[in-house]
Amino acid sequence: MGWWFRQLVHSSWGIAVLCATFVIGVWLALLLRVPIWLGVAVLPLVAVSFWHVRVYMLPIIACAGLCVGLGYGSAALGERDAYILYIGRPVTLLGKVKEDPSRSSSGQLSLQLDSISISNTALPGSVLVSILKIDVKRGDIVTVQSMLKPGFGSFPASMSRAKVISVARPVPGDIGRVVRDWFADKVRASIPEPQASLGIGFLTGQKSALPDDLSNALKIAGLTHIVVASGYNLTILVRMARRLFVRASKYLAAVSSGVMIMMFIAITGLSPSMTRAGLVSGLSLLAWYYGHRFHPLILLPFAAAITVALQPSYVWGDLGWQLSFAAFAGVMIVAPLLQRYFFGEKEPGVIRQILGETIAAHIVTVPIIAIGFGVISNVAIIANVLVVPLVPLAMLLTFVCGLWSIFGLPLLWLIATPTTWLLTYMTNVATFVAELYWAQSELALDAWIWAGYVLVVAASCIWMTRATKYDLRDANSVI
Repeated sequence: MGWWFRQLVHSSWGIAVLCATFVIGVWLALLLRVPIWLGVAVLPLVAVSFWHVRVYMLPIIACAGLCVGLGYGSAALGERDAYILYIGRPVTLLGKVKEDPSRSSSGQLSLQLDSISISNTALPGSVLVSILKIDVKRGDIVTVQSMLKPGFGSFPASMSRAKVISVARPVPGDIGRVVRDWFADKVRASIPEPQASLGIGFLTGQKSALPDDLSNALKIAGLTHIVVASGYNLTILVRMARRLFVRASKYLAAVSSGVMIMMFIAITGLSPSMTRAGLVSGLSLLAWYYGHRFHPLILLPFAAAITVALQPSYVWGDLGWQLSFAAFAGVMIVAPLLQRYFFGEKEPGVIRQILGETIAAHIVTVPIIAIGFGVISNVAIIANVLVVPLVPLAMLLTFVCGLWSIFGLPLLWLIATPTTWLLTYMTNVATFVAELYWAQSELALDAWIWAGYVLVVAASCIWMTRATKYDLRDANSVI
């Protein structure tokens, strides 16, 4: 046993342990605040531990990660305490619209504002503000006035029914959003609604343009992930760019894929899910270029730690961030293990792969969805099998329609008609399954039941890994 504890471990596993415990430490800062010097004091210990990582050093690295996370999280929470001075008071707040506005159930617009300023005092974090429906776009500078309320989740403060004092649209402003909206107008010139908005959602992740009835249908059907800026849309684009140029040059394929990632992020904006998707795709692309592969159990905590370091509030209650990483874990870990355990080494076809990934993502995200929303979709697997295989074709056809309209080429109907048919099929599937009386169910269980559920899923993954001897490095489906 003593010999086993002295065994050398690859430094990447030490990094994974450090990153995972760092994220846990930032989350624990909500319950236990510590002085920031505690995190700084253990940094030399981390450096020494990574000189030659051995098994017995992993607990030391874990403790160091927790201390760094606690210190970092406590410092970030300390900065957010500045809002306490204004909570419960009417204030005039100035901020920049961070993401595309979304419609609330009451018909109001919900804005996520960052670069916050109150009484000429800059404040950290983002504030959630609901306003009456007006013309507001991502990147606009908005001044609102209302009672400042306590925040929730990742927001340190919030406002409801705020009065809009002014809306300023900088020039050139958010160039990615401007290009996206310009291209979307060209698509709408050739494809009717709501099909056009669905196709634009595939290409740019613009969910806010969808009609309310279609947006609700996609949510009930478990298809929202195909029309929000997510890893799935980005994966399709990166794979297309890489396969298009790899025969000419591996370097050209990597550069073109990297440019595709940056352009997609610029167009969609840095939402939590897009931050995760862009980071994971970029790291996977870099590893592919140098002939390496990331183990999912290393890539997951590493990407999570970077996103939390950039925005600590993600781990304090951002459902988008939590669902993005949970779904990614399902696709990269649970899905390939299920495929190998039940079907052996036979490579899955398109339908079986989508079915496996959908089931796996559903298994992993059920606790988060049930706790966060109180309902789960019963038709998600059916809807995904019927729709997801056709998404790459729909993206391509929508893009061609946009280009055709931009250049004013004749016979636009030759490409617009089949595109409209395909998108109509998708909207009809979503609407049909969402209207089934058993489409979704309420689910409210105690926390200890969900904790047991997570342990069962983890134990099942360990069992399948040992039974199949499958190397999860082969499961890198990002590119």
